[in-house]
Amino acid sequence: MILSMTGYGRAEEVLHGRDITVEIKSVNSRFFEYSSRMPRSYAFLDDRLKKLLSADISRGKVELGLTVQNLETVDTEIVPNVELARQYSNALNELCAELNIANDLKASSLIRLPDVFTAKKAPQDEEQIWQDVQTVAQKALANFVEMRGVEGAKLKEDILGRLAFLEKTVSAIEENSAGRVSRYTEKLYTKLQTILEDRNIDEARLLTEAAIFADKTAVDEETVRLHSHIAQYRDFLEMNSPIGKKLDFLTQELNRETNTIGSKCNELEITRMVVDMKGEIEKIREQIQNIE
Repeated sequence: MILSMTGYGRAEEVLHGRDITVEIKSVNSRFFEYSSRMPRSYAFLDDRLKKLLSADISRGKVELGLTVQNLETVDTEIVPNVELARQYSNALNELCAELNIANDLKASSLIRLPDVFTAKKAPQDEEQIWQDVQTVAQKALANFVEMRGVEGAKLKEDILGRLAFLEKTVSAIEENSAGRVSRYTEKLYTKLQTILEDRNIDEARLLTEAAIFADKTAVDEETVRLHSHIAQYRDFLEMNSPIGKKLDFLTQELNRETNTIGSKCNELEITRMVVDMKGEIEKIREQIQNIE
């Protein structure tokens, strides 16, 4: 299945009192590039999430977003410093006795005294949190891959249509090239008749010139390679593994062979076909930039 490098996937689920949301999105990149957005308290999950995504994504600039909201339990504990409160109380008793004033210290006043109460992060079961986040992340990843597959199918269809055009045009070039030498020989013969008028034309010399022309302008090797590259292209498009880099190389080969044909043949009809082929190859090149 062809996968596009652009995609988006999202999943949300409540597990063990936590509302967990994972979002995954990606754009084109030559390599796998990972970045994330998540609360600091869940940063310990980052490496695991990166490994989870890299197992299914080989290329693309991927961004993962994680949000976790506690619904049933608080993630903070308020811890009293009993010994410090006792010291505050003893100090106030001593001060009031010394100044002969009433000690009106109340429990509600203790909260305003420095460091009597400390907010502490409640202990978390990190392994349980990972299991829950992993469950949601896998669903988001499945949605993400599905969307990439839909986009990939569209890319495949478009490329196959362009390959069919290239194949048809290569066959037309072969048909046109088949009569190229005879056309050149006739044209040369007519030109020599005009120049030499009544003098005899050296048939051997004429055949030699025709042979030299045929050797310089033969495109049989190029058209055979183009047919081979197109067939290989179709084979790659049926693979279930990342093929973007392979297609990139093969597209360069298509372009190279087409350029060679254009440089060898200066006939108007073939030149037009070469220009059309180069236009289609460029469109294919643009499309495969989106393929993983």
